[in-house]
This record gives sequence, structure tokens and C-alpha cells, in this order.
Amino acid sequence: MPKYEIGIIGLGKFGYFLGQSLTDLGHTVLGIDNDSEKIKRAQDVLTQVYKADATDKAALVQLGLAELTHVIISVGHSMEASILIALHLKELGTKNLWCKAVSTEHEKVLKKVGVDHVIFPERFAAEQLARELVIPGLIDYLPLGKGVILQELRVSKWAGKTLRELDLTNKYGIQVVAIKQTGEADFKFVPKANTVLTKEHILAVIGKEEAIKDLEP
Repeated sequence: MPKYEIGIIGLGKFGYFLGQSLTDLGHTVLGIDNDSEKIKRAQDVLTQVYKADATDKAALVQLGLAELTHVIISVGHSMEASILIALHLKELGTKNLWCKAVSTEHEKVLKKVGVDHVIFPERFAAEQLARELVIPGLIDYLPLGKGVILQELRVSKWAGKTLRELDLTNKYGIQVVAIKQTGEADFKFVPKANTVLTKEHILAVIGKEEAIKDLEP
């Protein structure tokens, strides 16, 4: 996995935990905030932290934000601040700019400014939770098209058959991406087509939600 140099502007809950996760994954993370308490909390977690007003273009230049591989703007509910910061960064040549939005109107303005990726963390978390509540075995809800999910299926009726015989890809547009035995902690990825299934098997499949829910595995 390549290692990136990532800037996070705004070290509230979302920015802080995003930075912590990226640091844990081995990336270099530079955090910026104008709140001394937030800087203090993040200084032992992120690679580098700076107290600065990111709406000041000169500060962004001094900190070299535009030279980083990714920059994420997460400045709470301040639409004006996030738009101004985004405008400055695009003018400075930032190549991969992400920004947290608080409304669809905010999103529209950010895209007009040139932000590459607009994110709604609360909306995504709510959609994910809703599906986890009502879809047994859901592993993830994927933004690969409407209704694409990654879900666990416990084998019952398919016992004694191979993945080749089931032909799930051609029949249902579903792909088995991993398999494990009941009691095993980890999945084994890309199972062989001649794998004979038993009632002890659990499959991780990816496909359209409506196709998966109609299966009787």
C-alpha cells in the first residue's frame, strides 16, 4: 500500500478520528486547527499539528498544504470557512481535495469551487446503520452504485455444491469474494471455483441488494 502525506483542516470529532485512523494505517498526517485544546489533543496522535487560521491563504502556503497528496477540510458547521479554505487550496493547486458538507446547498457550492470529493459523514453513517439493522449479515454498504452491498451468507441449501455449479455471477450478478468456516475469525479471499460448500461455510458476497435478499443459500 502506498504511503501518503495527508492534511486535515479542522480537528473536531470527525477530523481527529479520521487523522488517527490514517496515522494507524501508516500515513503521514498533518493536522491544522485554530483551537488550542484540539491541537493539544491531537499532538500525540497525528504526525504534525499546527495552530493556524486556515482561512488565511498565506498560512496555507506557509504550511505547504498544496504539496500534500490529499487534503481534507472538516471545519464543523462553518460553510463560509470551508468554502473559503477550499477556494484558496484549489487556487494553490491542491490536486486531491476532500471536504465535509453540511447541506446539499453547501455541496453545490463546494463542487463549483472545484472540490474533488464532497462527503456527508452523518448521512453515510445513518444509511449504513439503517441497513445493518434490517439486513442480517451485512458487512458493508458500498458506494459503487445504488444498492450495492457486501453481505455474509450462511450456507444451507447450497451444501454439497461447488461455486462453479452455483454459477452465482452469471445467474444473479453476485460475486463470492471470500469464504470461511464457522468459528474462524478471518475470511479467505477469492475462493476457488471448485470449492465444495458445507453447512459450516459462511460466504461474503457482493452484489445488488435486491438480488442478494432473494437468495436461499
